[in-house]
Amino acid sequence: MTAPTRSSDQQLAVDLAADAGRLLVELRSSGPTKRELGDLGDRRANALLLERLAVERPDDSVLSEESSDDLARVDADRVWIIDPVDGTREYGLGDRPDWAVHVALWERSGDPARARLTAAAVSLPALGVVMGVDDDEVYAPPVGNGGVDGGGLLPPRSGSRPRIVLSASRPPAFAEAVAESVGGDLVPLGSAGAKVAAVVRGEADAYIHAGGQYQWDSAAPAGVALARGFVAVRVDGSPLEYNVAETYLPDLVVCRSDLAGAILEAIASA
Repeated sequence: MTAPTRSSDQQLAVDLAADAGRLLVELRSSGPTKRELGDLGDRRANALLLERLAVERPDDSVLSEESSDDLARVDADRVWIIDPVDGTREYGLGDRPDWAVHVALWERSGDPARARLTAAAVSLPALGVVMGVDDDEVYAPPVGNGGVDGGGLLPPRSGSRPRIVLSASRPPAFAEAVAESVGGDLVPLGSAGAKVAAVVRGEADAYIHAGGQYQWDSAAPAGVALARGFVAVRVDGSPLEYNVAETYLPDLVVCRSDLAGAILEAIASA
């Protein structure tokens, strides 16, 4: 088998995120109840991603939200970090665009100091969009009637104040302090992937979170954001670390670089 290249890994990440997204949109339009849809979507999208990776990258390890964690991955040189449905609740509601599919690749690269995310894709299946590490978006049209009309995650801006997206159910205690510091508005949105996508697409300016996440929640979104020149760090400003034994990675800041200093200072002072 030909050794994978950086470009082929990235193309695979985009393809996997797009294909899992299409499956999820088709499933959403096929009639399961809202209660059934979330679990069914998680299982089927996870199966698709695992099957494809087993064929395309049989020597690589995988960390998935929907599979048991094999800690042998900690010693592996290449680990795919996937979230088959990020925002399962929003997906299950049937009429929300703020859910995503995450596919990222972490590589050791010989030197532990250089271990990092080397490929990443975030699919917004209801919008028919897949975001990779470059500035382009791949259009992957939703199949059937499971998509959502309209091209955005948020309503159009009504002014020039920065928008800060955050969890509706678990807003950080420091959210108001951050908004006041940058003169911004807080906007609730579902799915970590959708929130980072809103920042990268220019619909929002920052995403702040401290309510608990795992590696699969942020790996692909952070990989996309970092590759495009955005800041993606923990709330104390330290780097995000992946493929460590502890999967819990509870907090995240993704923002425009010009806002990073004010946001991190406001968090530290809160």
